[in-house]
Amino acid sequence: PCGAAGWAQDAVPPGAAFVAAASYRGPGNNDTRSNKALPILLWWSGSLFPHFPGDTERIDCPRGSCLVTRSRRVARHRRTKALIFYGTDFRAYEAPLPRLPHQTWALFHEESPMNNYVLSHPPGIQLFNYTATFRRESDYPLTLQWLPGVGYLRGPAVPLAEKDAWRRKGYAPVLYMQSHCDVPSDRDRYVRQLMKYIQVDSYGKCLHNRELPSERLRDTSTATTEDSEFMTFIARYKFHLALENAICDDYMTEKLWRPMHLGAVPVYRGSPAVRDWMPNNLSIILIDDFDSPQELAKYLDFLDKNGEEYMKYLDYKNVGGIKNQFLLESLERREWGVNDMTLPNYLNGFECFICDRENTRVKEEQEHKKSHGKTPAPRPRIAQFKHMGCPMPTPGFGSVEDLSGGDSWKEMWLQDYWQSLDQGEALTAMIHRNESHQGRFWDYMHEIFLKRTRQH
Repeated sequence: PCGAAGWAQDAVPPGAAFVAAASYRGPGNNDTRSNKALPILLWWSGSLFPHFPGDTERIDCPRGSCLVTRSRRVARHRRTKALIFYGTDFRAYEAPLPRLPHQTWALFHEESPMNNYVLSHPPGIQLFNYTATFRRESDYPLTLQWLPGVGYLRGPAVPLAEKDAWRRKGYAPVLYMQSHCDVPSDRDRYVRQLMKYIQVDSYGKCLHNRELPSERLRDTSTATTEDSEFMTFIARYKFHLALENAICDDYMTEKLWRPMHLGAVPVYRGSPAVRDWMPNNLSIILIDDFDSPQELAKYLDFLDKNGEEYMKYLDYKNVGGIKNQFLLESLERREWGVNDMTLPNYLNGFECFICDRENTRVKEEQEHKKSHGKTPAPRPRIAQFKHMGCPMPTPGFGSVEDLSGGDSWKEMWLQDYWQSLDQGEALTAMIHRNESHQGRFWDYMHEIFLKRTRQH
C-alpha cells in the first residue's frame, strides 16, 4: 500500500497482504444462507482492492458468512452493514454522507500515523466503530505486522571479528539508510547532530555521504525484497540507526526488526513503548535514554571498542535468549501470518472480524424487534482515542522555540497535525447535522477556523 517503497521510502511489510489471493474461506461455518441474504461489507477505499479476484466475494468466517465488495452501488443498501476504510486513503472531505444509522464504519490502518493525522485526534478516530491499527489497544491489533515470527529474530549474526575487520577497512560503526527525508519525526535533524561526534555511513538520499558499492545494491527493489547480497552488506555494521518516520506507541517497522534479524544493534527512536516488545532487556539502544547526541556517540564508541559489552546486545540470538513472555505469547496468539500461507493475512482476518460482529449485531437487532423492546438493542461500539492517538510531532533535536520562522518541518508537520483536528471536527459536525452534501465540508472548516480565531 505504500506505493514505490523500499528503504528509499518506507517499505511494504514482509508478506504484504495486498497480493491478489483467493478469498479466505476460514475454518468454515454452518451458514446455509444464500448470498442474497448475507450482510454486505463495502470496502470504501476501492483503489487498493480487490484483494480477491472479482468485485465481490463471499467470505465464510467462524460465526457466519458475509459478502465483501468494492462496488459502491450498494452503499445505501439496507443489507450493507459496514463500510471499511483504508486509513491512508480516508479523507474527511470525501466521506460518504449522510451517514446511515444502520451502518458501522471500520478502519484498517497499519501504516504510519504521518499518512493521516486525522486519525490521531479524538474527533477523527471516534468516527469509527471498529479498528485495525498498529496499536495493541485497537480492536484487531496489527502491532507485529513486520515480524514474521520468533525465528526471524534468531537468525545468526555476522561474527564480531568480521565486523571489526569491516571497521578496519574504513567503514563506520553506524549505518544510516534513509531516502524519505521530510518526515514528522524529523529524524535527519537528530542524525545530523550525531554525525558531529561519531562516524556514520549514510547511503540513502537523506544526509548522503557514501555510495553503495554496486549498481545492484543501489536499486531500491533490492532493499525492499530483502535481497541476500544487500542484507549481507548491511549486516556487517555494528549499529543501525533505526528512526521511525513518526512517533506513536506500538508503531514499529522493518527499521527496528530488520537489524535485529541481521544481528546489528538498532539505535532506535519510535514507539515510546518499544521495550514491551523486545526479546530481552538488552537488545536495542534507545536514543531517548541519552541527554544528547554527544552522550549517545560516546556510548556507541565505547561498545565499538569493547566487543564483550557489545555482544551482550546480541544475547537474544542464543538458545533461550528470548525471555520476553509477552512477545512470545503475542506472536503465538495472533491469528494472521506474515509470509505464512497456512494462515489468513491480516486483511482477510479483519474482514472476518467485522463479518462476525455484524452477524452478531443483526441477530441482536432481530431479537430486540421480536421482543418488542424487552431485549435491549445492541449498543453502538465507538473507537477510543487510544486505538490510534499519536502525539503532536516534535523536532528531532532541540525544541520548537529554537526553530526559525521559515523552518520547513515546522511549517509542514505542525500545520498538518492541527489542521487534521479541524477536519475531524468538521466531519463530525456534518454527521450530527445529517448533512448529505460533501461540498459543504469547507464551509464547516471555515466555521471552525473562525471559532478558533475568536477563542484566541
